[in-house]
Amino acid sequence: MARQNTLFKEAYNRYVARLKLDTELPSEPEIAAELGVSRSTARAILMRLSDAGIILWNKRQKTVLRLPTQADFFPKEETDSLHNIIERSFMTRIMSDEAQPGMQINELELAREIGTGTSVVREFLIRFSRFGLIEKRPNSHWILKGFTSEFALELADVREMFELHSAAEFGRLPATHRAWEDLKAIEQEHHALLKDIDAHYRDFSRLDEKFHLLIHRASKNRFITEFYDVIAIIFHYHYQWNKAFARERNARAVAEHLDYIEALQSRDQQRIDAACRRHLASARQTLLQSIPQGAGEIAGSAA
Repeated sequence: MARQNTLFKEAYNRYVARLKLDTELPSEPEIAAELGVSRSTARAILMRLSDAGIILWNKRQKTVLRLPTQADFFPKEETDSLHNIIERSFMTRIMSDEAQPGMQINELELAREIGTGTSVVREFLIRFSRFGLIEKRPNSHWILKGFTSEFALELADVREMFELHSAAEFGRLPATHRAWEDLKAIEQEHHALLKDIDAHYRDFSRLDEKFHLLIHRASKNRFITEFYDVIAIIFHYHYQWNKAFARERNARAVAEHLDYIEALQSRDQQRIDAACRRHLASARQTLLQSIPQGAGEIAGSAA
């Protein structure tokens, strides 16, 4: 049910954003084909548009009466993919102050909380378990083994190997590659965030994930891409674990990203390597300092 609801909301937002005033909308099958959804979902979208007074729906005729406002869209957090919903719920559990090594994670309980089937939850947990943070037990139970400083250091080592390679490959991309446009757009997002850092510093974790994922895709290495998906979860959430000095920490990371982006744009391999190493060393230190007190032993430094 959660999956269908999320699918509807995501498709609805996409379609609403395309509407033009005083235009006639196509048939339900055509809308379904355009959005890649079922006819029933397309019909539900039209019904919501009609109820909101955005369109006039008279039998086969569907006319756009007004342009949508921000209030007509579903909030972004309600249009996440099912994977992101499971990820967020899982990480909230294991990184809470109450989480301790040995804590049980029940597939059925987690699935009920999210509103989805146990099979997709199990698939996520199996994929995540390869890193040794959780361990399977009988009767659909998993055990949290603990997020310790040792685990964080091993994770940081792997991430650094991946990213140094990926950053070098990014610098070798041809000037016409789409990644350079994406990097420029991400650079502008960083400047916008830095300009209003006091109000929006909490938005950095999303931008951090977006930036590093762009770099790793340049590797064109299926193993790096697959493993980084899981590694990114930890580094994405670590900015949210420890709220102390979050504004200063995130502002510093934004500045490091901008230096890193400038190095990538220079295509100078030495500059890229140096900027990458500086930022990853800082991220390693931040990760260690951000491990919750209840999650395991915390290292005093990133030695």
